[in-house]
Amino acid sequence: MKCTLAEIKNKEIINIKNGARLGFVDDIEFDTEDSKVRSFIVYGRARFFGLLGREDDLIIECGDIEIIGVDTILISVGEAELAKRHSNGLKNLLK
Repeated sequence: MKCTLAEIKNKEIINIKNGARLGFVDDIEFDTEDSKVRSFIVYGRARFFGLLGREDDLIIECGDIEIIGVDTILISVGEAELAKRHSNGLKNLLK
């Protein structure tokens, strides 16, 4: 199945381990050396209408994706592992 970034951005990510809605894909990260998508990024929610900043971004690795459906992307990640994947914007890109 081929999808454009515009189509992927309209799909909601749901964790099948706990049924949690994690949000919509906001960005992707890909490797320029082998031309493969590495992860999807869900931007953190705005705190108090954006006046208090944002929560950390969530990184969803492509290996965790179980299925990409018409409306949703189903992933399978435990709570503890998902908590480790929060990044703070550009800090993750600089590692």
